[in-house]
Amino acid sequence: MKSRKEKFETLERKRKQALLGGGRERIEKIHKSGRLTARERIHQLFDEDSFQELGVFVTHRSTWPGLAEKKMVGDGVVCGHGLINGRLTYAFAQDFTVFGGSLSESNAGKIIRLMDTALNNGAPVVGLSDSGGARIQEGVASLAGYASIFLRNTMASGVIPQLSAIMGPSAGGAVYSPALTDFIFMVDGTSHMFITGPNVIKKVTHEDVSQEELGGAKTHNTKSGVAHFLAEDDDDCLDQIRRLLSYLPQNNLEDPPYLPPSDDPNRTDPRLNEVVPENANAPYDITDVIGMIVDDGEFLEIQALYAKNIVIGYARMNGHVVGIVANQPNHLAGVLDIESSIKGARFIRFCDAFNIPLITFEDVPGFLPGTDQEWAGIIKHGAKLIYAYCEATVPKLTVVTRKAYGGAYCVMSSKHIRSDYNVAWPTAELAVMGAEGAANILYRKEIKASDDPAEELKKQVDHYAEQFENPYIAASLGYLDDIITPESTRPMLINALESMLNKRQQLPPKKHGNIPL
Repeated sequence: MKSRKEKFETLERKRKQALLGGGRERIEKIHKSGRLTARERIHQLFDEDSFQELGVFVTHRSTWPGLAEKKMVGDGVVCGHGLINGRLTYAFAQDFTVFGGSLSESNAGKIIRLMDTALNNGAPVVGLSDSGGARIQEGVASLAGYASIFLRNTMASGVIPQLSAIMGPSAGGAVYSPALTDFIFMVDGTSHMFITGPNVIKKVTHEDVSQEELGGAKTHNTKSGVAHFLAEDDDDCLDQIRRLLSYLPQNNLEDPPYLPPSDDPNRTDPRLNEVVPENANAPYDITDVIGMIVDDGEFLEIQALYAKNIVIGYARMNGHVVGIVANQPNHLAGVLDIESSIKGARFIRFCDAFNIPLITFEDVPGFLPGTDQEWAGIIKHGAKLIYAYCEATVPKLTVVTRKAYGGAYCVMSSKHIRSDYNVAWPTAELAVMGAEGAANILYRKEIKASDDPAEELKKQVDHYAEQFENPYIAASLGYLDDIITPESTRPMLINALESMLNKRQQLPPKKHGNIPL
């Protein structure tokens, strides 16, 4: 029988083993690769001294020869809860120093219990992935662990925010849990995601591709759109997670966190009057517009490197969190295409699920034409954006800064799809199409018969613009609530937003809709 002192010593020894993970040598390798260890990441992510670990002494149950004798305390994942920005958050961090962070039946159980607890208590979950994948020696038991995690991801979707940070390798089935979460962070140069690695691809398709090119952070932030944030290193990644969480509610029954404002709600900005160029085809940066309107100019852009023709992100208006969707005239003239439609739709649905009001800045000439777009399904994918806006029941405010043409006018949170407050600047152009295109169709006979077709075209373009393209036609029909000076946009939006904070709107009774996936 061990004495009380010996029992205490056993506890201390085992706890030290847990803190050391796979040992000092493996920790050094992690540091040399430019990464932090699982525990270092957890320490930096949470407010100081607030993290409480769960499942500390769990070990695997494998009887595989050679593995059965190697039992490490914690079994390759650190789980627990604490405070981030003073608010309860749950997190798990895979420990690459222990069996390469591989998923076993036992450590999957830790993650599953953590996710269940987070869901029961209505708090966000952050997953820090750094794993070689399924623990091969455990076979289907490891795969069952992945599937059970996928189920929890799905059940928690729209109930609590779920964030994933890829901070090392993530391959095969391991990638689907992050893909089911709301936001994915990746670290430049050290994180990789792919279903099949370069070696398998070379063998099957004969393509020669590097890990970085196939599934690196830049690839998934610029080409695939799988990731939402690109971090310089682990420190930057964890800081970005903390910043994003500062805008999100704890769960779907709460409002997003209000922050007492230091910026005057009645502030006007005359610079906005000069933003839209005289030339209707000249570009400008919509993020400049957003920065002049939101509290203290602070805007957290999401997926900034992907589908740049649409801008999404979070800001505050008089302390209230808002989600912003904006066409970007600086890229592809702000046209809507497949990638931007998907990007916008998913963001809108997240905001709606978590009670975050939406502000839309509209300057869109239409949908991108071309066989590539049509054959790749722009009809189906564009419909996702329509569906998301139509379905959303949060307060929806829209500002038309310049172009609002054709079907894209309808899509971008128009009054007809239940937007609550729609205004336009005097520079707004609301029409089926641009004046020149319309004039060429409507007055082609007059132009052809004219002695000076160019002059006649100019005359008809001016006539069409005067009669149909200005915002007063839409306002006279009640499609716009007001036409405002650009400099007054901030106070007008804040007044409208604060009148809608108690908005309640229900969808027809149904199990769920059938979004055009």
